[in-house]
Amino acid sequence: MKNSIIFLGTGGDSIVVGKQIRASGGIVFKFGDSQFHLDPGPGAIVRAKQYDVNPRETTAILVSHNHLNHCGDLNATIAAMTYSGIDKRGVFACDEETLHGSQLEKPGVSNYHKSLVERFIALKPGMRIGINDVNIVATTAKHTPTSIGFKFYTQNFVVSYTSDTDYSKELVDDHKDSDVIIINCKYPLGLRQKGHMNSEDVVKFLEKTNPKLAILTHFGVKMLDADPIYEAREIHKKITSQVIAAKDGLVVNPVSYTASLKQRKLNSF
Repeated sequence: MKNSIIFLGTGGDSIVVGKQIRASGGIVFKFGDSQFHLDPGPGAIVRAKQYDVNPRETTAILVSHNHLNHCGDLNATIAAMTYSGIDKRGVFACDEETLHGSQLEKPGVSNYHKSLVERFIALKPGMRIGINDVNIVATTAKHTPTSIGFKFYTQNFVVSYTSDTDYSKELVDDHKDSDVIIINCKYPLGLRQKGHMNSEDVVKFLEKTNPKLAILTHFGVKMLDADPIYEAREIHKKITSQVIAAKDGLVVNPVSYTASLKQRKLNSF
């Protein structure tokens, strides 16, 4: 498929990831001739093999923040993309802590693996990069001090990924006008944790962003207990967007949800 979104995992907390109740390999976007691997958590290489994704075809690896379930297989994924530097290629883009570390945490990427890619860059919300014919904007994510999400502009559609985040006005503003939004929804209605959204937050978010399709992922054990499919159906009853709950191995064609085949460029806003 020329354009596809492939879920290499939908696990979202230490219990789900630790027991691999749901996988944690991240998400792969195939847009035209470009392949992007987002948040390659534990098992990313294994799940890529399982779901017929070739790491050697990856154009760029993107990480939203420096937590294990988002970057546990980062170095392994870089090594697979580059044959451990035999073919120095690809882009690595992430938040500042994943690249540089902080007073509390070491960077998620090693100095050796940084040297294997053609280019690496730390992103802050609002920063923009172009990779081939895809433009990417780093979006607001209220989770860790340096967390970000991503918004991808292609010629025919716009796809967003919130990553882990609290609900906020900035989050809404950053993800408006997306055709497809992938939302990390760790908790069902009635449960809440700082730095994460639950089903109630997702309703508020989608009422204001109104994408053609919203895909819920990154489920905690309480969300699995409540049943993500049920939660997605209840959210859908309250908004106009189509809402689905991802499962491991889910493949979605974003072209099916394009608002218009008219070219959508980054410099149009």
